[in-house]
Amino acid sequence: MTVVISVPSSLDDQTFEQVLDQLAPLPADAKILIDARYTTWASPYGLTALLTLAQTREVKPLFQGPEKDDTASYWSRANFFKYAEELFEMHGKVPGPRTGDSGALLEITPVSRSDDVHTVVERIQTKAAAIITNNLHLESRAVMGFAMTLSEACQNIVEHAGRGGWVAVQNYNYRKRMGRQIVQIAVCDAGVGIRQSLESGGRRPLSDRWDDGIAIEAALLGGTSRFLDHGRGQGFKGIKGYVTKWGGKVAVRSGTSRVAIVPEWDDDVVRKDRLAPMPGTQLLIMIPEKVDR
Repeated sequence: MTVVISVPSSLDDQTFEQVLDQLAPLPADAKILIDARYTTWASPYGLTALLTLAQTREVKPLFQGPEKDDTASYWSRANFFKYAEELFEMHGKVPGPRTGDSGALLEITPVSRSDDVHTVVERIQTKAAAIITNNLHLESRAVMGFAMTLSEACQNIVEHAGRGGWVAVQNYNYRKRMGRQIVQIAVCDAGVGIRQSLESGGRRPLSDRWDDGIAIEAALLGGTSRFLDHGRGQGFKGIKGYVTKWGGKVAVRSGTSRVAIVPEWDDDVVRKDRLAPMPGTQLLIMIPEKVDR
């Protein structure tokens, strides 16, 4: 029997939890159909998380894409279908390859080697510089930090995930929270996750309290790395520094927990535990437009 998993009409880091909640009771080899026919919008996180989800299944999932032509067209231009056809058994109409500006700074791109990281950063630098200064109205020195943050986020996949992942970057109007421009970076993988990564380096703290949430806090807030040598594994430390400097948001989900650094313009919860399990690490970064007060 095929179990239908419904995708919400608006798919982002918050609503993706509804997809995971539906999957939680099912074994990894269950036959599932991911039904996105009625989805009308998806963030970079939503699209990269769907691809990551497919990587976690032992039986290739079935997939039905959005029925709305403009939604399906955007997903195609964002490279979703390019990679979905390798990971899902596609049902229904599948848009062909699309060209033109998808509205994204960086379409969905796979990352598995250090060479991929360099390619990602090179592809985005010029366009990101224009967006950051003209759309977000940040100082020019924010551009270099943005590139370094993107590089660190992708490098985490290479050094910690144990398998490839996905990155996407988009600039859009964040009407839901603040009605101004924002750039979102989404980096998702289905690898070992933060807790197992720290354990592999003997970095578990000497305490009876140890779970996914504590591991994420140790990495994101405490700068703990599985690497013992000085200067290695500083990815989250650098990301946190850049994001907080420019009033942004960062959220990290791994295993059954999620920890966020929440700015004043957002109403997210700082920490969530006992979530439906998801292998690997899913990272969300949001940099907002600067508004003079």
